[in-house]
Amino acid sequence: MKQTLTVFAALLGALCANYSAADEHFAATPLIELWAAGAPAFGLYVRPEESAAEDDSDSAVPFYSRETGEKLAANPYLDFAFLSLESHYDANSARRVSEGMFGGDGDSSKSLLVRIPPISVDGIEAARVRAREVLSLGAHGVVIPHVLSADEAREAISFFEDVDVWSPENPDGSVIVMLIVEDPDVFAELDEIAAMPGFSSLVCGIGSLTSALGGDREAAEKINQQVLAVSKRRGKPNLTTVDLDSVALRVEQGFLGLLAYGPDGDDVLRRGRAAAGRTP
Repeated sequence: MKQTLTVFAALLGALCANYSAADEHFAATPLIELWAAGAPAFGLYVRPEESAAEDDSDSAVPFYSRETGEKLAANPYLDFAFLSLESHYDANSARRVSEGMFGGDGDSSKSLLVRIPPISVDGIEAARVRAREVLSLGAHGVVIPHVLSADEAREAISFFEDVDVWSPENPDGSVIVMLIVEDPDVFAELDEIAAMPGFSSLVCGIGSLTSALGGDREAAEKINQQVLAVSKRRGKPNLTTVDLDSVALRVEQGFLGLLAYGPDGDDVLRRGRAAAGRTP
């Protein structure tokens, strides 16, 4: 374990140096400009180009190519892309998507948010290194899922102490840090977490929460609305997944991040933008 922590510490030092050298990449993004104005932003859950077998096993590993990023950059309907590496962290996936979206220079009207594995999976130092790594590779924001407690939220926020995080306390910041709460026990500490400085967005992972509640969608939605309400009070945008049937309602309810997924994603974004009074 000591050797592993030493390796993570060395990686973190290198990543911090890379991040500092690339600070100019992180000008305020259109996504931040929309959220700062209280306007909804529309995004797509990044779908892999193909699947590949890992270690000759039957398990399929998502593969994201540079072409994935190029397609996202060319999409006129989206403001941000949401790349989930929660189940299988692969820095090369983040690199390829970023290079495809931004051509290597970060110049784009889109933003890239990358979800890393939860802190509880591989520990604090692994999560810290991954968070800094995806920023060094061109992401505009880091998403930390399954935050299990107020203490864990503080740990997550500490990953970004020397990063210019956009938040109510730092409206001129340029990096998005999103925390997702999606496990039933954490909501007893919801107000404490929401009041913490140093992060941008607080989100209820309604899909995971519904599963954790035994499929009780109504109970999960009640909690989702509680998270939305406390997020609004604290000036932190809230994101939720949407489909054709729900996107207009979610815009009306005040969610500022509308995340479409699946093959009809563009149709969802078009409908949502119309509901928000926006056109491509």
